[in-house]
Amino acid sequence: MTWTSNWLTLQKTCVKMKLGKSKLRINPCKVAVIVYDINGLFICEVVNNLKNIQKETEGKVEFQFFSSNEKQDTQNKILDKILQNENFKLLLVELVDLNASQEVINKVKQHNIPIVLFSREPPNKNPIKSYYKAIFVGTVLEQAGILEGEILIDEWNKKKSIIDKNKDNIMQYIMFKGQKDNLEAIARAKYSVLTIKNSGINIMELDLAYSDWNNKEEAKKLMELLFLRFGNKIEAIISTNDTMAIGAIEILQRLGYNNGNKERTIPIVGVDAVPEARELVKKGFMTGTIIQDAHAMAEAIYITGMNLALNKNPLDGTTYKFDDSGVTIRIPYSNYVPS
Repeated sequence: MTWTSNWLTLQKTCVKMKLGKSKLRINPCKVAVIVYDINGLFICEVVNNLKNIQKETEGKVEFQFFSSNEKQDTQNKILDKILQNENFKLLLVELVDLNASQEVINKVKQHNIPIVLFSREPPNKNPIKSYYKAIFVGTVLEQAGILEGEILIDEWNKKKSIIDKNKDNIMQYIMFKGQKDNLEAIARAKYSVLTIKNSGINIMELDLAYSDWNNKEEAKKLMELLFLRFGNKIEAIISTNDTMAIGAIEILQRLGYNNGNKERTIPIVGVDAVPEARELVKKGFMTGTIIQDAHAMAEAIYITGMNLALNKNPLDGTTYKFDDSGVTIRIPYSNYVPS
């Protein structure tokens, strides 16, 4: 599907045609993109991909980006201001408070503007179902955890003699879970452990650390405390995103671990496959990460959103499918390990 497919049909909804002396000018469709935190590593990649789409569409779309700075009140104020501006014809929103979807949908519905919620998944889809111009684009929740578990299974089977430091045939691990109410964090943590257990490997959690997904410094402080407590008992680290994993690795490296010496490397996995994590994997400092495809996410929210702006079915002309909820499109993950 091309970016310009069916573009001229947007004349009645978000394109104003103006005749000049001998030229036809098409004003771009203005789209507001409101994110949880513009500094998040994964969301930065999504934003950059949307900027690339804007360049590739040659003036067909104009994205304006707004950061909620991890505060729902800030997001609400941004949303109110945007809704007062009749120039915006589409909203792409990454929720802060995952239980605020009904409030957000109600605001947008009053202005009859289509909205695509993305990335951070609300636990209840009924608010989205209540508005025919609303959908959610996310991921296959359990898949990231399954892939993390598979990476550690492979590592354990290859290097058990090194990893199993106390020779008790049990993988002792630390879990960096992220935010307590986040469905992705919950699913990734659950299915990574379940996958390892189902493979027949004995596994034991030494501790569970909750951390802000986007705060590497917080993860570093937690890793420092955890190492003081458990030290050489830590045989693996499971992180539900790369930011926390990178923070943990920086502390381990300061302590003489994960610098290339296989005898002093603690297996660690993360999710997002951000550039810094990929580089750590290539160098052998990180065991693996899971690709959350920022390009595919940006493409999906753009294409389906523009369909909604056209008053069309969001899936029209695409290969996307809704899951059982009838309003959710899921982008698959894949793993990133040393080649």
